[in-house]
Amino acid sequence: MPKNIVVLVSGGGTNLQALIDAQHRGEIVGGTITAVISSRPDAYALERAKAAGIPGYVVARRDFPGNREMTQALVARLRELKADLVVLAGFMHILTEEMVRAYPNAILNVHPALIPSFCGKGAYGLHVHEMALAYGVKVTGATVHFVNEEADGGPIVLQKAVEIREGDTPEVLQHRVMEEAEWKLLPLAVSLFCQGRLSVEGRCVHILPQA
Repeated sequence: MPKNIVVLVSGGGTNLQALIDAQHRGEIVGGTITAVISSRPDAYALERAKAAGIPGYVVARRDFPGNREMTQALVARLRELKADLVVLAGFMHILTEEMVRAYPNAILNVHPALIPSFCGKGAYGLHVHEMALAYGVKVTGATVHFVNEEADGGPIVLQKAVEIREGDTPEVLQHRVMEEAEWKLLPLAVSLFCQGRLSVEGRCVHILPQA
């Protein structure tokens, strides 16, 4: 049985598009994107889902008094949708422990840096690239990791390095990291999960050979 992949979004949905494109190319083995849930009704990601024929839903942050109540509503919707894997693709809200308890080692997130660098509280979106440039590192990249209770603290699945070039702006660097790392790593990690090829031992994720 193919696994049901549900993608959580908040904005433009470039990582969602990378997943959709990979699915169309047959690169996501053993799973199908069956739904997209947005935290904003006006997120362009919902248009991307619609164009791909994927059902879209809204669980809006503004409709709930706090992150806990929103997380509980998300978990309820994910259960309705029979999600096997939850993918955070530019989802801009902190999820409380109910989500991790409901889907242990079954939530993937992509972060635009090489964790443990430039991650955690306040490290999201363009801020991550501003931090990397301000620090003066020569290499940055992207990380796909399982989600746990600690922000950007879950076991690392895949990483890819991206060169920082002279004259880079945060915007230029952001696009290069997306193009060279995020859009490649996320579909691969999703496919590995759906094939049952990821084994988690403590902080270490082992990639198992194909059966």
